[in-house]
Amino acid sequence: MKHVLEPVETPFSPRVAAALDRYPRHEGYILQLFRVFANSLRFLEKGSVNLLDKGSPLTLRQREIVILRVCANNDCEYEWGVHVSVFARSAGLTQAHIAATRAGDHESICWSADEALLVKAVDELCADATVRAPTYARFQETWTTEQQLEILALCGNYHTISFVANTSRLQNESFAARFPRQR
Repeated sequence: MKHVLEPVETPFSPRVAAALDRYPRHEGYILQLFRVFANSLRFLEKGSVNLLDKGSPLTLRQREIVILRVCANNDCEYEWGVHVSVFARSAGLTQAHIAATRAGDHESICWSADEALLVKAVDELCADATVRAPTYARFQETWTTEQQLEILALCGNYHTISFVANTSRLQNESFAARFPRQR
């Protein structure tokens, strides 16, 4: 028997419905990604840590730079596009910033010095599962230990989300942005 990883459709079981009620919606709509999570009640309840709350030690802008860069590094247009469409404006990201999360590097002129360091650290984490020593020295000087852990957790969480979205071959949400043409 073939087990297909795809979005669960309504009607949801009471436990799945209760778990999905804790997930954000876009104009009342439950994203395909969250409905893919619903293939496993355990994963739905525990697999994806919600770090998008107001209690984050990072600014919305810092958080979104991390998320967009991780998704871009993992070629996850689905999640990248959702975050561009839902959060980029509120995070103060311009079209140049958005494009640089996909096509630029940490030396793109649109980034401040701290943002360039953040992009570089994320790229190193995505490539090597660690922040290299020279970058890490600056990383420790720039962010508190709580912020450092949040950056690491965001990278891990959005790797998982990218793996799920890419493997289940989710089509972009109708409202979501698309990757810039050139990388």
